[in-house]
Amino acid sequence: MTGQKPLVSGLYAITEARLMPEPVFLAQAEAALRGGARILQYRDKGDVVAEAPRRRRQAGALRELCAQYNALFVVNDDPLLAQAIGAPALHVGAEDAPLPALRVQLGRAILIGVSCYGSVRQAQEAAAQGADYVAFGSFFASPSKPQAPVVSVDVLMAARAVIDLPIVAIGGITEANGGVLIAAGADALAAISGIFGADDVEGAARRFTALFGDRKE
Repeated sequence: MTGQKPLVSGLYAITEARLMPEPVFLAQAEAALRGGARILQYRDKGDVVAEAPRRRRQAGALRELCAQYNALFVVNDDPLLAQAIGAPALHVGAEDAPLPALRVQLGRAILIGVSCYGSVRQAQEAAAQGADYVAFGSFFASPSKPQAPVVSVDVLMAARAVIDLPIVAIGGITEANGGVLIAAGADALAAISGIFGADDVEGAARRFTALFGDRKE
């Protein structure tokens, strides 16, 4: 990826193998993109070694699909996979490899986002180290991470006041509660079950996208 890094804004759809069996995996991902997802993250918790061929095949296909829809493709928690397929973006947890080390490994061109959970301090540290966006949550009870502590919406407002980076909200977000998070300062809403758990994935994505109104991407 060259030139200016893409804007992190709008619907941020995250894949989930449990909700997206391989026969329909790509079709459901494309439905989310047709519905307006501006960011698509490949999140797969399968064995990194034993399932490496499948993971690389799926991630590579998603990268190409996102390019067709002018959407940002993100690999979750796997710098080696991101590097192998030339992914334009990587998302990591605050406990993962330090950002300076990732920059040495992957270079400056790749966009890197960092999960900061409920900590504005962690987000400030990530920003100082060169993160391209920060993510907070879980804001609501999450089917994908049922043990995740619930974070107050006030965290978004506090972060917005001191961090000049795109902010992603995640965790139990639906088309019914997402508007509150946008109003509090979220630039993007990340969703797993709210999109891929829906009977109509494209329709769900369109309803999420409508929450952003006429915001320019």
